[in-house]
Amino acid sequence: MGCSKWRAVFNFGHLKAQSKLSVFLTMIIIFTYLFYCLSGYCESLPRPVYDQQTTFINKILGLNDELKQQKLDPHKNSSPGSVVRELPGFDSVDSLMQGNDNELRPDNNISIANNFGSKTFPQAIIIGVKKGGTRALLEFLRIHPDVRAVGAEPHFFDRFYDNGLEWYRNLMPRTLESQITMEKTPSYFVTKEAPRRLFALSRHTKLIVVVRDPVTRAVSDYTQTLSKQPGLPSFQSLTFRNSTTGLIDTSWSAVRIGIYAKHLENWLRYFPLSKFLFVSGERLVTDPAGEMGRVQDFLGLKRLVTDKHFYFNQTKGFPCLKKPEGSSRPRCLGKSKGRPHPQISPEVLLRLREFYRPFNMKFYQMTGHDFGWD
Repeated sequence: MGCSKWRAVFNFGHLKAQSKLSVFLTMIIIFTYLFYCLSGYCESLPRPVYDQQTTFINKILGLNDELKQQKLDPHKNSSPGSVVRELPGFDSVDSLMQGNDNELRPDNNISIANNFGSKTFPQAIIIGVKKGGTRALLEFLRIHPDVRAVGAEPHFFDRFYDNGLEWYRNLMPRTLESQITMEKTPSYFVTKEAPRRLFALSRHTKLIVVVRDPVTRAVSDYTQTLSKQPGLPSFQSLTFRNSTTGLIDTSWSAVRIGIYAKHLENWLRYFPLSKFLFVSGERLVTDPAGEMGRVQDFLGLKRLVTDKHFYFNQTKGFPCLKKPEGSSRPRCLGKSKGRPHPQISPEVLLRLREFYRPFNMKFYQMTGHDFGWD
């Protein structure tokens, strides 16, 4: 009995010592955590995925509560759209609720944990050409879940190069390792300094050039400028340096941009032809799925953007993206795309076509592709 009593006392003392040690260690951990938080380190730690998902779901629940409140008080100044706009990647309640009842599918390929990933320099750039179909190509590419692209044109390598590389990188969206970052600035193709500057950043960047019949492209370019400057001189007067001799004015940007061979020569001084993909602006209209297949192959992407995504809009004369499931309308390019061209003398167009012919032939030879403009 005496031994058992002392053994029990010893065990009780041992447990009490262990309890004190556990409390002591717990206090050390708590004070260490408080110290780091007060020092600002906690704010720099990434939020866990489940935490972001909880926040997302709470916002959804908040949306449902607001909708219920609206039914009770229809005069209240609130709308589902005001709540949806707080959620990144959602354009409407329809896009928010698309999919199965037990499944939340953010639109525009943005994951719930969209604070993850990193900002990197673009692995691929659409460098040209203006009025060739670059905006359409970018919008079609953005359907792909492995593509993240800047919406506005950065103009880094032609206008804002002095802002520095960090400024440029901060413009980029966050991407995961499985995704590629892209941007488009069509004026890069005709900017003399652009290839040298891009090569200094990365010689591995993939370059996409959307080209179009240079005569049609020039008229489209003029039409766009005319919509902004109604007092612009006629197309004919701007095209010819001397109307009597019929000498073409190559200093006019609408004409100069279409001399594709000249601009490509400048780029080939820094990048091999294997780094380029030349997309037909005409085929992007008549066969968007086929041309998008080439683009996805070039970028090393799975062919997920297919003919099921497109339909031809007879009014605009351009392909549009079919409406996503749950969306109220399809996605077409803006009003500035597909605007009617002014009437231009056939003689002027013929003379311009004759001017471009030798440059087109050289461009076909350089790229190994006949675009059929002549």
